[in-house]
Amino acid sequence: MEAYGIGMTDVGIVRKSNQDSIFIDNENLLFIVADGMGGHAGGEVASQMVVSHFQTLQRSSLPRGQSDRKIQVFFEKQVNTASSTIFLRSLEKPDLRAMGTTCSMIWIHDRKAHCAHAGDSRIYMLRSGFLYQISEDHSLIAEQLKAGLISESSAKNHALRNVITRSVGYRKEEHIDTFSQSLRSGDKLLLCSDGLHGKVSDSVIAKVLNGDELEKQHELIELANAAGGEDNISVIIVSIL
Repeated sequence: MEAYGIGMTDVGIVRKSNQDSIFIDNENLLFIVADGMGGHAGGEVASQMVVSHFQTLQRSSLPRGQSDRKIQVFFEKQVNTASSTIFLRSLEKPDLRAMGTTCSMIWIHDRKAHCAHAGDSRIYMLRSGFLYQISEDHSLIAEQLKAGLISESSAKNHALRNVITRSVGYRKEEHIDTFSQSLRSGDKLLLCSDGLHGKVSDSVIAKVLNGDELEKQHELIELANAAGGEDNISVIIVSIL
């Protein structure tokens, strides 16, 4: 199965620095969005470190031909190796204390998207014109919504909407969601930070992904900035050919 990813990251129109990092490897079909958090430069360092871990990963070590479960275990271990490295760096440098990052990644192999995810960045799939969120937000608001404690409408502007319950690097090891999604020709996968999905509705995202515009990542980022652009915005769109 062939696939091709395009993407970009943008500082937004309010913040002075970009703590998001993205990774696009169209040769090995590996894609990552990471949204860093932490005082000073901590968030930027953390997101760059998780991306750097996968950039330097030996491509020969990718678990080709393995079962879904073995692939999931492989990527869970890789994300937690990065988490340990980030955590230990934060202990060495006081100005980086408590830094961490979300991590949403996809490896496409054997007609499946093998995913590893922690935090409130998202992985979506567009199929037959319909957009589905296939990752689960690890956030306080998501937990309260699941428990029925708050409504969808109140969640949108909740004071604690940016509090996440899992991240990479804040602790030495984190519980990482892993799953494998079967793919069809014509599907699209979207990885994005909350700078996009927090400002642009799923229905509008779906409309853009279904549109004729080739450079859809630009349009999505422009929409997020037009809606306020208070956060950094990162987008990767992977087309399954």
